[in-house]
Amino acid sequence: MEERNLRQILQDVQQGTINLDDAVEQLKTLPYEEVEGFARLDHHRSIRTGFPEVVLGQGKTVEQIDRIVEKLAQRSDRVLVTRILPEAAEIVQAHHPEMVYHPAARALVLDRTSPENRPEGVMVLTAGTADIPVAEEAALTAELMGNRVQRIFDVGVAGLHRLLDRLPDVRKARVVVVVAGMDGALPSVVGGLVSAPVIAVPTSVGYGASFGGLAALLTMLNSCATGVAVVNIDNGFGAGYLAGLINLQAVNNKSL
Repeated sequence: MEERNLRQILQDVQQGTINLDDAVEQLKTLPYEEVEGFARLDHHRSIRTGFPEVVLGQGKTVEQIDRIVEKLAQRSDRVLVTRILPEAAEIVQAHHPEMVYHPAARALVLDRTSPENRPEGVMVLTAGTADIPVAEEAALTAELMGNRVQRIFDVGVAGLHRLLDRLPDVRKARVVVVVAGMDGALPSVVGGLVSAPVIAVPTSVGYGASFGGLAALLTMLNSCATGVAVVNIDNGFGAGYLAGLINLQAVNNKSL
């Protein structure tokens, strides 16, 4: 249950449009709702953190995802399912036609919020085209949190002029997510060119000696540039969430 829904219930009680028993019925899932023994949904997470619980589709059955989405959608205007395969997404969409599947990111999204007045400030870069799935997961997450996201793909260090051509745009961002596999060098380059925080995302893209993204991860952890933070391999969601928080906090603090 998001904060605005909680406020609405309290206002309805105050105005007498619902009685106390009905309000208690709607609030009785504090602090979570158990779903058939396989999930305990934290409906009040958005009140604490500003964003509702996110569903990791990987490792769950279609039936479990469908039931979780049903419960979350009843109490939230925003639902995000990450790492869900197209065939599973199609089944869930049949029961929840409001949801949109983004195949590149393997993400299923419900968003009933208004896209108007979302602040700019989040930039997502990739070193290569093969890094786009992880980058899209990051971008969609930040967008669902209420941000406008600009994407610039395939600007890796093998052709650095491609990045330099877009540097004026990159420097306008409040936070930059840089997604790279192979040697993982792009975040260090970006970190030395911008004043905004850089969130580095290593991907598992690369040949044998990349060790499934470990080489890129170690490069990013050993970055010589300042202002670079690193998330786990292929963790586009974590990077997008952090970027969304940074941008929204910067916007809110500026308006105070």
